[in-house]
Amino acid sequence: MAEGPALPPVVARMWGRDPVSRHGPRPSLSLEGITAAAIGIADAEGLAGVRMSSVARSMGVATMSLYRYVGSKDELLVAMADAAAPDPPEPEGAGWRDHLTAWTRAHRDFLLDRPWLLHITRFAPPMGPRSLLWLDRGLAALDGTGLGAGERMNVVSTLTGYAVSHAGLALGAGGSEPPGDEEVAGLAEYGAILAEVLDSETYPALAAAVGEDAFGDGDEWIDDGDFGFGLGLLLDGVEALIAARRTARP
Repeated sequence: MAEGPALPPVVARMWGRDPVSRHGPRPSLSLEGITAAAIGIADAEGLAGVRMSSVARSMGVATMSLYRYVGSKDELLVAMADAAAPDPPEPEGAGWRDHLTAWTRAHRDFLLDRPWLLHITRFAPPMGPRSLLWLDRGLAALDGTGLGAGERMNVVSTLTGYAVSHAGLALGAGGSEPPGDEEVAGLAEYGAILAEVLDSETYPALAAAVGEDAFGDGDEWIDDGDFGFGLGLLLDGVEALIAARRTARP
């Protein structure tokens, strides 16, 4: 039987596939320990504070000793994105819509709790055991709906994108710190700035929407009602797709 493609080193380590030598001294570090130290720095200082040297210093070891377990900072970021994710919500008998509502909200919430994750997860596909568990639970919610495998994957990918984009908006277009008074005030001023620069001839629809206070108060950008409104629209579309597939079935 032909062997599959070689796993990237960091992926192999996250899944416990890294070959373990029976010779030589027992390793004094682990990818899990290094990742936990890096997450602690990111939580305290933001992603800019995470460097191989700063992680090594926090662990009381030489920087070069980390490279036996993680080949680069990019590899470390991949491991951090996976390890920082909490457990996904379980279905527990909920219907597909209730489960995906809870799943998407929980996804948004852990990104709000750790804003630095937005700088990693926005363009990185899930590869580690925890992030793939989220993907599995999202797909599981759609079992029995009649959607094909590709359709189920597209639904979950769309909801993931919505959670990421809404978290970015709530944090001030992807800011590195949780929203405080300054960030919310900035969002509240956004509509006023647009009202100042827009002209109704070139931007008739947008100017009219701004004039009707379409952006609302800054607090609404981080309000769960705003998030739920958009999520409801997406799930309405999924429900219509499920109904169409059932109607078309012989």
